[in-house]
Amino acid sequence: MTQTFYSNGKLLITGEYVVLDGAKAFALPTKFGQHLIVDETTDEHIHWTSYDSDGSIWFEDTLSFSAIRDKEQNEANLAIKNTLIEILHEAYKMNPEFVSEGKGYDIKTQLTFPKNWGLGTSSTLINNIGQWLQIDAFELLKRSFGGSGYDIACAQNNTGILYQLVDEKPTVEVVHFNPSFANKLYFIYLNKKQNSKAAIASYYNKISDAHKTIPAINKITKRIVEASHLKDFALASEEHEIALSNILELPTVKEALFPDFDGVIKSLGAWGGDFVMSVSNENPTEYFKSKGFEVVVPYHEMIL
Repeated sequence: MTQTFYSNGKLLITGEYVVLDGAKAFALPTKFGQHLIVDETTDEHIHWTSYDSDGSIWFEDTLSFSAIRDKEQNEANLAIKNTLIEILHEAYKMNPEFVSEGKGYDIKTQLTFPKNWGLGTSSTLINNIGQWLQIDAFELLKRSFGGSGYDIACAQNNTGILYQLVDEKPTVEVVHFNPSFANKLYFIYLNKKQNSKAAIASYYNKISDAHKTIPAINKITKRIVEASHLKDFALASEEHEIALSNILELPTVKEALFPDFDGVIKSLGAWGGDFVMSVSNENPTEYFKSKGFEVVVPYHEMIL
């Protein structure tokens, strides 16, 4: 019997980094995501194949049940395999039956976005494994990758969300975000994938007391979600960017890469990579392409 699961990708619009300390974050699920297809076999192994959006295989290996049970680690050059074993080991601890009572599996993952885009290759995988094994994906994330969990919430919801950690527990509020100015919003890929773990570690090394900043960030998030005019949305986005720039002690992405851009550019998620959002009256596609950034996605082509 074949089982198929799907999870949405994500973009974090506000609250990057400070969501880890309890700030309220606004996030949107994307039209892109990842499938997980599971077939049963009989050899007490998992034959795993991961496909990129163009159909190419980016990871393929065989994992024994004993490796999952014992969390066997391989040479450093097999980092992807080690990470997958770690995730499945934590899943095994939460629901041992897929190993103890399973005979074997052939598993395929299929991304619908290029892997290097950073829209949630890991979070969609973890949520799909959660669906397959009927375990809490938030808890599985906490035990394996870590992070706030907003990306798991996006994987599970088909509309915008306000996400907050309250006493370290995830709370999700559905937001119906469909602004009249959506055609003025574009998402630009910065030609490199940011390492989320490294970015989070850097954040914790720099910030002394996020709680002083959280109330201001929460107010900006509210303004962004409730904005009815492009000008209000743009101003709040710019204020958010400046506030995070001060916390992280980093230049804004506009200062660093696009100082002559006529509009606002907002970082999304980990600063320095993945996607940013532009807010402008004119279509900015040619501007960004002239700067060497070929992937410019209109709002309605990106957001679910």
